[in-house]
Amino acid sequence: MTAVIEVQHLSKHYRDVRAVDDATFAVEENKIYGLLGRNGAGKTTLMQLLTGQEFATRGSIRVFGESPVENAGVLQNISFIKESQRYPDDFRPRHVFASAPWFFANWDAAFAAQLIEEFRVPLNRRIKKLSRGQVSAIGVIVGLASRAPLTFFDEPYLGLDAVARQLFYDRLLEDYAEHPRTVVLSTHLIDEVSNLLEHVIVIDEGRIIIDEEAETLRGSATSVVGTRAAVDAFVAGREILHRDGVGGLASVTVEGLDARARAAASAAGLELAPVSLQQLIIRRTSTSEKEFEATA
Repeated sequence: MTAVIEVQHLSKHYRDVRAVDDATFAVEENKIYGLLGRNGAGKTTLMQLLTGQEFATRGSIRVFGESPVENAGVLQNISFIKESQRYPDDFRPRHVFASAPWFFANWDAAFAAQLIEEFRVPLNRRIKKLSRGQVSAIGVIVGLASRAPLTFFDEPYLGLDAVARQLFYDRLLEDYAEHPRTVVLSTHLIDEVSNLLEHVIVIDEGRIIIDEEAETLRGSATSVVGTRAAVDAFVAGREILHRDGVGGLASVTVEGLDARARAAASAAGLELAPVSLQQLIIRRTSTSEKEFEATA
């Protein structure tokens, strides 16, 4: 498939902070990507670099084959929706939606109107008077109805309640099926979006540590549960991602097991359980689960 983004040895430093550190990856057209990682890992900085809002310290970025920096031809094909989106003080939602066609050639006014109704956005109320969820809904609607060939969502849906977030996921999948484009979702809510993702990129302390197809990742780790002695004997020599235990019982997360290993585990009286995408990423980044469930 054609790569819409090509990044080679990309770094962005702020004095002593390496927000992005020697990142190399590609993003293919017409796929849904998850850009995942803990708070401060470098996700937002990376997206700002890819959308020409930041200058790289070193390395190269090509979006649609060109540098995105001050490149109107590239930027007109990008929609970047942020959780911290800001609007002029006197703006009302109707102003946002009325001005959107100026920036997005594929803007679908009928789809936007449908979403405005479904998300219950008050069109004539000043944005600064809206709830956080209503402001988030504005960004989500713009991101969906823009139908930009390359769309970034930097956690703009965190202000939405569970019902509204599910509505966003449903409409994204439905419209993506009818109007394919490249979508990059940055989120903490990994379990919620895991079924949407086709490819996963994980950034940790500025470095890309995972760049794999989502389906491959989902089957790449297994939890082995049983008596401590039996578990320890079984996992000896295997790559261990996480270990837990209480008393004489143990639970160990290991990299994927083949059919022979699974049969051996069963014969040893051990229980095997799949590891969710969220748990796998938590294990690989050695972080706390709370950081990936934050909705603030």
